[in-house]
Amino acid sequence: MKRIIWGTAITAAAITIVAFRAIGANDPAAETAARVQRGHYLVASIGCEDCHTPKKMGRNGPEPDLSRMLSGHPEGTTLPPPPTASGPWAATATWDLTAWSGPWGVSYAMNITPDQNTGIGIWTEEMFLSALKTGRHMGVSRPILPPMPWQAFRNLTDEDLRAIYSYLRTVTPVHNRVPDPIFAPEATN
Repeated sequence: MKRIIWGTAITAAAITIVAFRAIGANDPAAETAARVQRGHYLVASIGCEDCHTPKKMGRNGPEPDLSRMLSGHPEGTTLPPPPTASGPWAATATWDLTAWSGPWGVSYAMNITPDQNTGIGIWTEEMFLSALKTGRHMGVSRPILPPMPWQAFRNLTDEDLRAIYSYLRTVTPVHNRVPDPIFAPEATN
């Protein structure tokens, strides 16, 4: 008798789960919310804020400046020439990790907020996916420079990349024009 009751309970639970999934599959708002939530999880897990969010000095050292979350290298920041790399030290970074130098030249963390003029606000989903799969800005132009690990991002599924894009479309747009990269003469291709 107990087996019949447990079997019935398990069958009812399975039917309920299938029904809820079927309802959710037909609910575009639920699908969008789930995609955005997945994108937030991926952005947080992958560490996008490490380079794309400027830092401020906090009580315990550098901490993300959430008023400029994902806005990239701060506009108007004046930097001295980068130190010359030597020996096994091939790259250097600013204290907040928004600017890097190495054999490729100088690269700046991009504004990945949905700002229309200085971020990815005009980027389509396809441009975003193409950029992270080809290593080309906007999917077609200049190379995406180190330390941006686009070579790792291209291994994500299209659905994961779409989720990241969907989440980035929901963050607060921040107007912040990041400088263009400075290519080392031998690094242009």
